[in-house]
Amino acid sequence: MFESLSERLSHTLRSISGNARLSEDNIKDTLREVRMALLEADVALPVVKSFVEQVRERAVGQEVSKALKPGQQFLKIVNETLTEVMGQEQAPLVLKGEPASVLMAGLQGAGKTTTLAKLARFLTEREKKKVLVVSVDVYRPAAMDQLQTLATEVGVDCFPALPTQKPAEIIEAAKKEARIKFYDVLLVDTAGRLHVDGEMMAEIQAIHAQLSPSETLFVVDAMTGQDAANTAKAFNEALPLTGVVLTKADGDARGGAALSVRQMTGQPIKFIGMGEKTDALEAFHPDRIASRILGMGDLMSLIEEAERTLDKDKAEKLAKKVKKGKGFDLEDFREQLQQMKKMGGMSSMLEKLPGMGQVAKLAEQQGPMKEMSKMEAIINSMTPWERQKPDLLSGSRKRRICQGSGTQLQDLNRLLKQHKQMQKMMKKMTNKGAIANMMRGMQGQLPPGMGGMGGGGFPPRF
Repeated sequence: MFESLSERLSHTLRSISGNARLSEDNIKDTLREVRMALLEADVALPVVKSFVEQVRERAVGQEVSKALKPGQQFLKIVNETLTEVMGQEQAPLVLKGEPASVLMAGLQGAGKTTTLAKLARFLTEREKKKVLVVSVDVYRPAAMDQLQTLATEVGVDCFPALPTQKPAEIIEAAKKEARIKFYDVLLVDTAGRLHVDGEMMAEIQAIHAQLSPSETLFVVDAMTGQDAANTAKAFNEALPLTGVVLTKADGDARGGAALSVRQMTGQPIKFIGMGEKTDALEAFHPDRIASRILGMGDLMSLIEEAERTLDKDKAEKLAKKVKKGKGFDLEDFREQLQQMKKMGGMSSMLEKLPGMGQVAKLAEQQGPMKEMSKMEAIINSMTPWERQKPDLLSGSRKRRICQGSGTQLQDLNRLLKQHKQMQKMMKKMTNKGAIANMMRGMQGQLPPGMGGMGGGGFPPRF
């Protein structure tokens, strides 16, 4: 998400460097480019006008800090304004009541049912809540079956309902079930429509009145651009929305919806869907998203993701093994590849590092996930002895490994070379400087064609 906007803004903001002071004249062209970048990202026009005016007021006449160049100073202003436009701070779910109920609303095809399942998993795994889900979509064929399937996948209970029942009847029975069995949260999936109409609004208003939810979330497809903001505004006028969930954000390179929804509705974006898998739901942090847009990285999200997905016991075991001088074999290398895949792969990690946005884009083009899967297949084709002693691989063993993994000899040789580089890096690592050494060594682990980062450091922004 935001690739095109990020690229355009990064290029635009470079042009203002070299000035001792930010003035109306030297930011005029830059602001024009910023305006065009936002419009091309499908940000709603009123939001663009307001944003550009806020940046102009803050920037004109500001003395450039001694610690910052003019371009960096302007970047800081743009970053702060972007954060404000998207809501300043992350807005958590407010779950009140026993059980707390959450109503999901939105147009047909926005991804309400899948998002409800993702939210159920989020609340179960991260918030340790006992969740019950229910569907009152009595119109769409197999809507209730879909929710039941997803509920089983994420490990939550689904209240059984039939399309022949009325929504009011289903809600009353589900509320009773949730109270009796002491569920913490009741998530309610509603029917969608192809457009905003009176009948739809009357039904959803009746459901809302009966349920009295602590949260009413509007689920909207990010790929619909500024139309997403207009639809959210229409829903907000009919329902007391408490927040917005942006879905399919991974398929939208523009990001206009994220910049428009908050200002058009006055309601915070609470979650953002970044993929089809049931764990691909992130809490929406305006400051982190603004940093990503401007290529400044998102280290906090990377750290949180690492804490959730990485196996600490395995990491400690590997550290002790390396410290004792037992080496870093291909079994360990495979383990590192699997851990990286859990975090979304190389490109997902790189885009969260400051100044690495363009490298992440290149990584995506190179298909690192495919390369990682290929390397894993090669290691899987080896015997335990071969994984421990890769230096002793003979020609016949190499041919057998390549045949077993469906790869070429050059693929195997490339893997062995990368393992060798990582082995050297591991030897240099100490407890005190492990992270710094890992970052310096990261360049050597990039897929072919992604080198050229100089000394392994981050490229300067301005």
